[in-house]
Amino acid sequence: MKEHKYFFVLFLILAASSFFWAEEVVESIVAIVNDDIITLSQYKNQHDALYQMMRAQFQGEEFQEQYRRVRKELLDTMITELLLLQEAKKRGINVDEQLKLAIENIKEENNLNSDEELWRVMRQQGIDPEAWKQQMRESIMKQGVIVTEVDRSIVLDDSEIVNYYKLHPDEFTEPAEFSLRAIYISSAEKTSSEVEDLKQEIESKITAGEDFANLAGTYSEGPAMENQGDLGTFKKGELEKNLEQAVEKLKVGETTSWIMSKDGWYLLKLEDKKEERLKSFDEARQEIDKKLFNEKRRKRLEDFIKELKEKSYIKILNSNPLGFD
Repeated sequence: MKEHKYFFVLFLILAASSFFWAEEVVESIVAIVNDDIITLSQYKNQHDALYQMMRAQFQGEEFQEQYRRVRKELLDTMITELLLLQEAKKRGINVDEQLKLAIENIKEENNLNSDEELWRVMRQQGIDPEAWKQQMRESIMKQGVIVTEVDRSIVLDDSEIVNYYKLHPDEFTEPAEFSLRAIYISSAEKTSSEVEDLKQEIESKITAGEDFANLAGTYSEGPAMENQGDLGTFKKGELEKNLEQAVEKLKVGETTSWIMSKDGWYLLKLEDKKEERLKSFDEARQEIDKKLFNEKRRKRLEDFIKELKEKSYIKILNSNPLGFD
């Protein structure tokens, strides 16, 4: 079993979970949510788990930007999570079977043969199995509320799907693709005369009927020499602009004239081409379904959370528990 793989699987199961053993924190109440409270230690545990998870995913400025955003939203996220858990308990949602299945899936994905082996690996990673199971149970309960109140309320009308397809053809248009082979001559350490002589020599051999691939393997410099100049396939927009403009004018089997680049010259041959193509409605339907469902889900979830907050007693006693600037 790969320890690192298992570590990240556990990390991503419950975003911002508090199953890590934490240092002691002087206790105080951060927020009151109906009959429950959010304590400073709970807030710090959530913050620290999030920090570690984001450190593993992002680097540099991207980390700083993502961390600042999540940190700013953390207390509101915790309040929302607590409201969902309260709603799940109120409804008596039982998730014993889902929890058991989730544990079995984790064991299977990580080649573990028993619960005991799973708990042992968790402890090696500094994770309290009982706290983790409780967090997993609560996470599934909260998802159960969302499925019931949000997902099952969403209906997609066929006319919506058809209209979206008609109004957004650009989203379902596959760009043209070019399969190219190249001969590349570097202008570095060559005089202009030497470059011109080499270009003319290659052109004369092509005119005489010599194989372009063989010539690429003989004359090309740099990466283009590998695989006899086979550059692979490029979608429209992926090539340098001057190269793409030259290639677009070709028919399959034709070659460009010499094209100057920053450090040399290219001679390109169009090996194959797939024309730009609009996907059929049947091909695009599943993609549209998913997009429209997610848009409605996001809006309905926002409304549902707003409704929960409006009918709840929420009092924030410390909006910046860890004293960040």
